[in-house]
Amino acid sequence: MAEGIKITTIGGGSSYTPELIEGFINRYEELPVSELWLVDIEAGKEKLDIVGNLARRMIQKAGLPIEVHLTLDRQKALKDADFVTTQFRVGLLEARSKDERIPLKHAVIGQETNGPGGLFKGLRTIPVILDIVRDMKEYCPDAWLINFTNPAGMVTEAILRYTDFRKVIGLCNVPIGIEMGVARLLDVDHDRIRIDFAGLNHMVYGLDVYLDGVSVKDRVIELLSAEDTSSFVKNIDGQAFEQGFIRALGALTCPYHQFYYKTDEMLAHDLKNYEAGTTRAEVVKKLESELFERYKDPDLAIKPPQLAERGGAHYSDAAVRLITSIYTDKKDIQPVNTINNGAISGIPDDSAVEISSLITKDGPKPLVLGDLPVAAQGLVMQIKSFERIGAEAAVTGNYDTALLAMTINPLVPSDKVAKVILDEMLEAHQEHLPQFFSKVES
Repeated sequence: MAEGIKITTIGGGSSYTPELIEGFINRYEELPVSELWLVDIEAGKEKLDIVGNLARRMIQKAGLPIEVHLTLDRQKALKDADFVTTQFRVGLLEARSKDERIPLKHAVIGQETNGPGGLFKGLRTIPVILDIVRDMKEYCPDAWLINFTNPAGMVTEAILRYTDFRKVIGLCNVPIGIEMGVARLLDVDHDRIRIDFAGLNHMVYGLDVYLDGVSVKDRVIELLSAEDTSSFVKNIDGQAFEQGFIRALGALTCPYHQFYYKTDEMLAHDLKNYEAGTTRAEVVKKLESELFERYKDPDLAIKPPQLAERGGAHYSDAAVRLITSIYTDKKDIQPVNTINNGAISGIPDDSAVEISSLITKDGPKPLVLGDLPVAAQGLVMQIKSFERIGAEAAVTGNYDTALLAMTINPLVPSDKVAKVILDEMLEAHQEHLPQFFSKVES
């Protein structure tokens, strides 16, 4: 790649964008970005302008020669890009609110990447991401796609399964959040910690933990068994697991495991919030409103600390670290969503997995970690089947396939409940699911 990197961010008006800008500023010596194109849709134009102006102030304060372009023209922004990052939400936060509230009305967990909510976010998102891939193949065929858009696992699965585009990496801030949480537990710097992550997005396990290259897994598990690991991320309210459970599992869990291993407690907690009108979507709406008021301040030229409450902590660390390692052929190890290719036994080679990988100029090379713990294999395979069939439903717009995906998700109690929720959510999200409704109309 030539000196001077062009990066295009789709969903540029996101409240997360200042995280990304901070990351580019901090790593400029290694990653000399010359152009940053922030792209959004008409409905996001006001936020794009606010965030874009803050980005320019941050870069000006840092004294760096990075040009920031704001546009609603995706194809223009993609032309000759070196890296494309995606961080968009089809249907905005109103769609997330429906994803949470409709399942909870039927006493099923509503969450943006798990259960019925995760399925519907995938159904809305996958057709858009496949359009972006088509544009990339035409306007920047050599660029890497770094996808942060949830559900990142299902989205990566769809790209790998329904296109021939392979320069895609799914990314999540949960593993890096766990690394930093473990570093705090051990009272050491983050760069001394490495974890062997394996599994799926939001269903990933830490198979081993290293401090300065020496395994400290048993010590960390003892510390974690008395700790509420949901403190590692801001967007899940949770509680600690039973100590004996974590010890017997012999692996680190991620905060999203609470939805599966503590379903009743999480459902009761979410129903209480639902009845009080304070689901996570409502909380995020309020946070975003406050953030954008801060972003408007013409004297603000840094990422405000309140952004950490949004749940995007370490986003820039994960995204910019990954882009830098590809650009510099660093060959360090990072957890990413990529094609399995035999890295995790039992999962098809052509499926997307979340796994620690060697990051090179040619992309991630997954570490071959073999079998998952016996206790984890069944749940991981069930979620993988849900991701695959959910992706198929998103591409085909087939009602029965969507019903199948909904029913096999472990958070949905029966096919009858699945059908009730599916029908109600299809109606609620009709505007953003043309693949399901164009056939009916024709």
